Amino acid sequence: MSTERFNLLSFSGKMKILHLSWLSFFVTFIVWFNHAPLLQSIGHSLLLTPQQLKTLLTLNVAIAIPARVIIGMMTDRYGPRVMYAFLLAICSIPCFMFAFADTFAQAALARFLLGFIGAGFVVGIRIVSEWFPAHELGTAEGVYGGWGNFGSAVASFSLPVLALTFGGDNGWRYAIACTGVLSLVFSFVWYFNVSNTPKGSTYFRPKNMGAMEITSKGDFFFLLVMKIPMYAALSLLAWNLSPARVNLLSDNVVLSIWIGLGFLYLYEVSQVWRVNKDVFVKPVPELHRYKFKQVAVMDMLYFATFGSELAVVSMLPLFFAETFKLTPILAGILASAHAFMNLVSRPGGGVLSDKFGRKKVLLTLTAGLACGYVVMGLVDSSWNVWVAVLVAVSCALFVQAGEGAVFAVVPLIKRRLTGQIAGMTGAYGNVGAVVYLTILSFVDYHTFFFVIAGSAVLGFVVLLFMDEPKGHIAEVREDGTVELISVARAG
Repeated sequence: MSTERFNLLSFSGKMKILHLSWLSFFVTFIVWFNHAPLLQSIGHSLLLTPQQLKTLLTLNVAIAIPARVIIGMMTDRYGPRVMYAFLLAICSIPCFMFAFADTFAQAALARFLLGFIGAGFVVGIRIVSEWFPAHELGTAEGVYGGWGNFGSAVASFSLPVLALTFGGDNGWRYAIACTGVLSLVFSFVWYFNVSNTPKGSTYFRPKNMGAMEITSKGDFFFLLVMKIPMYAALSLLAWNLSPARVNLLSDNVVLSIWIGLGFLYLYEVSQVWRVNKDVFVKPVPELHRYKFKQVAVMDMLYFATFGSELAVVSMLPLFFAETFKLTPILAGILASAHAFMNLVSRPGGGVLSDKFGRKKVLLTLTAGLACGYVVMGLVDSSWNVWVAVLVAVSCALFVQAGEGAVFAVVPLIKRRLTGQIAGMTGAYGNVGAVVYLTILSFVDYHTFFFVIAGSAVLGFVVLLFMDEPKGHIAEVREDGTVELISVARAG
């Protein structure tokens, strides 16, 4: 663990790692949401219906659900240096596919595959946790997540301008293709400039691959239950593509997907048993236990925070355009204000957690975001557009600070499982996005915001069961000695 002081103006040591991490995440978010500010141009070019446009929004976040879990496991096993480089390079391919798609089916496939780049977030969470001590971890993870998330804001106001610069009916295509080039180039920048840990530190890897390790009998069943919503979200997505919705997949294909997901869940149950069956034979020593309920609480909170942000970032340009009769460019610029708050709000959530306590801050922020979405639900065409933007920005402050506070806790649960825990928590954010965007396809904008507010209230109740992180995480080095990693905050 690096002992140098935290200085955002430094570009060496652990601060270099932090800056490269948020820049990598920044690039992934530009690529992931490069379509949102250009939806009207894309729809006009490809002759898409409003329902097909909403389907693209849902597809964009779908595969990130299993991808975050898979990439989390692979990050714990192979290290962040290799995984981020791989992800940035490979995801440039579907980016180019989408840029030059000619039909809805081609665009839908490309957007589905592009959801994989959303798993990049998990990689950065692990590498930042390796370089920063517990009393700085919330701040560092907040900067990483917040400044990286700002990529969606940059995409909102820059890509429409870039598309206009290229000009013509294909301007949007060239703008999106440029983001693919950026992703490919930065994969090399990342690989040749980072290391997994500070010199002399141990990179702890999970004992087994294939499933998350748990440390009690009760947590074995708890983990299996918490896996179900991820499969349910993927089933919901398949239904969204059925003849009953947009008719992209036939009923037989959808049924096959559902059956396949059922067998995949049973396979995952077998993997969880393979990795954790020893807990039914002998108890795990107290020193090495962790409470899976901590993971479950973070999952539920990220469903409400990041899940709602993903959904709102995807629909906000269209919401402003339709509600206030704005041009696509102006609507995109105004909507970017929501994501713009990531620069300060998500790091702010981490800073507050480091200073005042993880649970207390999470409770406050969750209550605030519930109120924020209630007010968002009241916005209509009678409002002054600048007041509506101010409301969106205020709501974003609580939402994104809540995300920062969630990931001030995640790396303090079990070090060698940080990638997997972050992956599962991040996946729940995408589950939330799929659920919220599906609901949006049935209801008006007002009801949509009220539903998010209700889920935040549920998250507040669940949060009451969380334990404040304290003491140490115990990890075993390769030579058999035990290292105690402090999870205490400052003060």
